[in-house]
Amino acid sequence: MPESHHNLGESAPPSIVRTPLQLLLFVDERPRSQDNIQRVQKYLESLSNDYPFELEIIDIAKQPQLVEHFRILATPALVKIFPEPKHTLAGSDLVLQLKKWWDHWKPSKQEQIKDEKEDSEPDKVNWNYSRELMELTDQVFCLKKEKEELLEQLRFKDQILAMLAHDLRSPLTAASIAIETLELAQNYGNNERNLVLKENLNKQVKQQFQIMNRMITDLLQASKSMGSRLRVQPQEMCIKSLSEEVLHHFAPRFRQKSLQLKQDIPQDIPLAYADRELIRQVIVNLLDNAVKYTEEGGMISYFVIHRTTQKIQVSVADTGPGIPEEKREHIFEGHFRLKRDEAKEGYGLGLYLCRKIIRAHYGNIWVDSIPHQGSCFHLTLPVYC
Repeated sequence: MPESHHNLGESAPPSIVRTPLQLLLFVDERPRSQDNIQRVQKYLESLSNDYPFELEIIDIAKQPQLVEHFRILATPALVKIFPEPKHTLAGSDLVLQLKKWWDHWKPSKQEQIKDEKEDSEPDKVNWNYSRELMELTDQVFCLKKEKEELLEQLRFKDQILAMLAHDLRSPLTAASIAIETLELAQNYGNNERNLVLKENLNKQVKQQFQIMNRMITDLLQASKSMGSRLRVQPQEMCIKSLSEEVLHHFAPRFRQKSLQLKQDIPQDIPLAYADRELIRQVIVNLLDNAVKYTEEGGMISYFVIHRTTQKIQVSVADTGPGIPEEKREHIFEGHFRLKRDEAKEGYGLGLYLCRKIIRAHYGNIWVDSIPHQGSCFHLTLPVYC
């Protein structure tokens, strides 16, 4: 367990043994976090005569294993871990929630009377034992996570070798045959028929190399992500400028397929708290999929909204073939591909990486889809405040 930053609450009379509540406050590096810490501390100090407690401040960037262990989905979050059962409060109104739950968290009068009749030394031993047990539990949890990551890396290595051996053989063979045919065509002059043949062969060679390049890119990105823990460096980020920059980059591809772009990016959208390059990778991947699956003359929509006081939502929609309902969750799994995609280049690793990046930002990513009408991918990011 992390080192305790605060040990608040006055001692009870010698005749009464009151085991303190143990609380964990999970925060991030946003400026608003300090305000939340101060508000929670101030309110708890006002309760110090009511019942003893211990408060520990957890920086989610420094203790990711605790974030996973306690399944923290948003910050700030206050977790009562002792006595059991555990209880989690989350959101910007922690003080209001504390007012509601404080009396429920305290042991009942009957439990306190029972404590009064018992000797204090066993309780102290039990409390120390409980703390040691939690520390050991954390260590075991970290070791299990490391073991899972190593096993996953080994499985992924085997999958890469199998995919390289199987999938790269086809485009290499096709490119090799096209090049050999192109060499033979050189001997038959430059009449109109041969020029058309050469042009088609050149296109085929380029297409096969593009397929191989896409496969290798997918594998390298996934290998980098799987081979080490994802390094997220969040800071204040303008989602508006990033969105406009990426959309400008995609403009030639939109024109190439005669795609219409519908966008809505409000001027007053707040700053996000995120890693700019990683979020760029997510947005590029979603737009890349939208272009790939939208037929010529279709439409791509891009929206950004300030969803709550703590979340920004980005949505990318297309008018493609859509995704069956039973497959919508599976598309975010590593190496899962829809049957319709088996003839397309790539390994289908992009959405898996997107989910991993968004979850590392404590956000969500999901898809809404209507078969034969299109899909809309949504993601949420924390607000910088």
